[in-house]
Amino acid sequence: MSLRHLLFFFFILTFFPSCLAQTDTVSCPLNFTILRPLLSHPRPLLNTSMECHYIRQGLRLVLSDYLERTASFFPPLNSSEACWQSYQTLIPNFNIRSSCGFQTAWISQGCMNLTTKADFEALIPNATLTGVVSNCNQSLQGSACASCTRSLANLQALYLTDNSTANVSDCTAYPSIYAAAVANYLGPTDEGTAACLFSIELSDSSSNHKSSRRGVILGVFIGVGIGLAVLIGASWFVYRKYQDSKRKKKRDRIRNLEMGGLGGSGLASISESTNLVKFTFDEIKKATRNFSRDNIIGIGGYGNVYKGYLPDGSEVALKRFKNCSAAGDANFAHEVQVIASVRHVNLVALRGYCTATTPLEGHQRIIVCDLMKNGSLYDHLFGSMERRLSWPIRQKIALGTARGLAYLHYGAQPAIIHRDIKASNILLDEKFEAKVADFGLAKFTPEGMTHLSTRVAGTMGYVAPEYALYGQLTERSDVYSFGIVLLELLSGKKALAMTDENQPSLVADWAWSLVKSGRALDVVDNGMPELGPPEVLEKYVLIAVLCSHPELPCRPSMDQVVKMLETDISVPSIPERPIPLVAHIDDIERSISSNGSGQLSCSAGYQMFTYENSHHSGSKEEGISSGS
Repeated sequence: MSLRHLLFFFFILTFFPSCLAQTDTVSCPLNFTILRPLLSHPRPLLNTSMECHYIRQGLRLVLSDYLERTASFFPPLNSSEACWQSYQTLIPNFNIRSSCGFQTAWISQGCMNLTTKADFEALIPNATLTGVVSNCNQSLQGSACASCTRSLANLQALYLTDNSTANVSDCTAYPSIYAAAVANYLGPTDEGTAACLFSIELSDSSSNHKSSRRGVILGVFIGVGIGLAVLIGASWFVYRKYQDSKRKKKRDRIRNLEMGGLGGSGLASISESTNLVKFTFDEIKKATRNFSRDNIIGIGGYGNVYKGYLPDGSEVALKRFKNCSAAGDANFAHEVQVIASVRHVNLVALRGYCTATTPLEGHQRIIVCDLMKNGSLYDHLFGSMERRLSWPIRQKIALGTARGLAYLHYGAQPAIIHRDIKASNILLDEKFEAKVADFGLAKFTPEGMTHLSTRVAGTMGYVAPEYALYGQLTERSDVYSFGIVLLELLSGKKALAMTDENQPSLVADWAWSLVKSGRALDVVDNGMPELGPPEVLEKYVLIAVLCSHPELPCRPSMDQVVKMLETDISVPSIPERPIPLVAHIDDIERSISSNGSGQLSCSAGYQMFTYENSHHSGSKEEGISSGS
């Protein structure tokens, strides 16, 4: 063998093992440098739970950038160690994996075997992806963020249901990662996109220069201010004495309101008798990023609703009242008292509240509730959601809403009449479980009272006739509103609309006319996915028409409604709709007093509905006529 061959073999034996070793060491393909504006400068660490939450969100942003560049959701498994080390360099004083319990391999794992953009798009229907692009392909600052995140929550709830894999990017992360990388033209590193989809503020380095310039300018103003202070010192002393006196009077008024509350049991007694958290105003500002406009997820006559994060990392909705007069304080105390007194899976849960008075912001009243990631029923029926709710989901929403109302009427002590049941007050969590919300108009029913006479409140199209005309309020007023919501849910039509002749049209009248002519199934939304059995759909239509009957005694109670929805109990015959449309007060009292018998105290009687005679529109047995 020649000397050249010997040297060649010697070279292979010497260096080949090291070459193999080099192939086992893979550098991290993730670009963590995009997080440097957020993490590179010195900052105080949050508590461990919150710190881990932001680390997870930062990783998801980086994975979105990786998806945009490579069409893959995760880096190769053999790069996991290198990627964690790269991330760790940004937070040297906090051990990411050991503190948060993250395992090394998790950075390269997802769920449902979805690893590439093609895998994800093969799972999600084109119509749903088109809806995501429609809602998310824009600057996500301001109100646009809410419509985008709602469409993503809808996608996640319908198609990404397997969360059994323990990792840092489970099924809930896919929609945001995909939307930022693919659906949004600005990409994941855009400030609005990062703030909306990952709750991360990516400020640039110029902020340090701006703060330096501010320091110089501030120094100049301080010098001038000292001179001016000498000239106006005497005036300021007098003004301060006046302001101290004024603030003391205001604090005394506030203290009286808080300690007095409703019926002598104000906020002080609420916090003592429940596990509510009384948040400080600084905690609220931190949770909402100082009430950033980007965090607004709802606007109403009372004020704004903000999305926020508590220190434990959980997402919440914060309702900030803008009416801070004495009347506003009373409304706030009332809603806190109502929500804190009831607990049910189909009622929005209250986390806590905040009361504060500051020189700049004035008097503050804020309610903190669980965040409902799927928005309201109104959003899905009449909002920007392009994908229509399937029948199984609509059935679940109808039953959940009925159970929540039944608990208010018969489970809570004293009973509570909501007074404002409508599609926008039925919120939906990530599993489309219905949650009755907004108790600002709710009324307690004193024991032994058959009805209340009160000022009419509520929303046009949902208010029961006897309440709208005479102010007579009972639990059956909520039943009427529930019937209208159920008709909206079944038909996709609004409670109150305008015809081509510019005349108001009630969905209850429209549905009644179809049922009267034996066409109950025509009420059902034609485009509803996954239609249920015809007999079940028809039963729900009949229940809705019965609940929205204009005569109060002819409506079932909410516990009767729940039984009809849950079981095979038949729907009773639907009584006539006479003119006038309201019941007399003696009928109201008779109906309420006979509630325990399980019978409807309607003059037409409580007859069982049968499908055999349901298509005879003029049958006296059914008691259906052409009344309005």
